[in-house]
Amino acid sequence: MIMKNWIQAARLRTLPLSLSGIIVGSAYAYHQGYSNWKIVILALFTTLGLQVLSNFANDYGDGIKGTDDNRIGEKRLVAAGIISAQQMKKAVIITAIVTFVLALALIYVAFGKENFALSLIFILLGVGSIGAAIKYTVGTNAYGYSGFGDVFVFIFFGLVSVMGSNFLFTHFVDWKLLLPAAGIGFLSVAVLNLNNMRDIENDRIAGKNTLVVKMGLEIAKNYHELLLIFGSTLFLLFSIITATSIKPILIIYFPLILHVRNVRNAKNYEDFDPELKKVALTTFALSILFWLTLVFLC
Repeated sequence: MIMKNWIQAARLRTLPLSLSGIIVGSAYAYHQGYSNWKIVILALFTTLGLQVLSNFANDYGDGIKGTDDNRIGEKRLVAAGIISAQQMKKAVIITAIVTFVLALALIYVAFGKENFALSLIFILLGVGSIGAAIKYTVGTNAYGYSGFGDVFVFIFFGLVSVMGSNFLFTHFVDWKLLLPAAGIGFLSVAVLNLNNMRDIENDRIAGKNTLVVKMGLEIAKNYHELLLIFGSTLFLLFSIITATSIKPILIIYFPLILHVRNVRNAKNYEDFDPELKKVALTTFALSILFWLTLVFLC
């Protein structure tokens, strides 16, 4: 039962989305002629560590502030009293340490002893990622309570995840990759936006001023559509520029169109919860289709 609680706190349904950027960056590296299975595995595990860390920290931060007391959707363990705040705090510390060790191993495999400057840059990037995962809801200056969650998700789930993972293989920047990197970023922000639309009333009461709380639900729906349009269009542009198959993006257009209709017609806050899962899984599916296309069809 205890293990079941910690698995629930880790929020397994959020993990596929966190892997999407790594899959895209690694797939393009293979397309460029670079392959190292150790980097792939360590990058995936490091990203999983960061996501679980973020989930634990979010459960802890929102739990001690009372934000999750009346939330819609999956319950949070600290707010429900199933896991104590002190236990969750220890879990955050342990997960941060394990994730940092994984990041160090990844950096060593990617750069070895010869590229100290690059290693140092990525160590600082790793520390920044761990800090961002924790500071979303933890502390008096938590950026998730000031409406900056969207910016950090775009940067770390999109740009850092895709561009950073690709750089681990190639040791140079291919600026064309900014297109799918931003695409993953926008789609990841769309998932956060759905979460915030679902929780808008509870967040407003708790003083959690997400972007949705600031702009209101109707504008947030329009913003959501723009995120999906930007995300999918950037992938399409990348395929055209690089003369690679556009099939991945064409396949995911249909579920996204249905999703937009459901969001537009949503009347109750509970209606956003199943749509959150759909966008997260659609983004993950897009990354897998992108990988299959670049590895087997190009």
